[in-house]
Amino acid sequence: MKNNRRDILISLRKEKGLLQKDVVDLLKRFHSIEISESYYGMIEQGVRTPKLNIALAISELFNANPNEIFFKVKPNKKLRSRNSA
Repeated sequence: MKNNRRDILISLRKEKGLLQKDVVDLLKRFHSIEISESYYGMIEQGVRTPKLNIALAISELFNANPNEIFFKVKPNKKLRSRNSA
């Protein structure tokens, strides 16, 4: 498993043979989302966190679960203890 969640994003892009510019173009064409190549690069580096609509659009482009790429899901200890009882 990858250590950095953003590594998953980079891997997904490379698996499809896309450049960052290609992802930016696809976001514009299919989702009417205009971001710069620089901004997308910062998302991949983990310097920027995209708005929800951008994160969901990127996830859709790669047919991936947005939770695996962008969100840290922490287990809820209170819910776990209630379910165990």
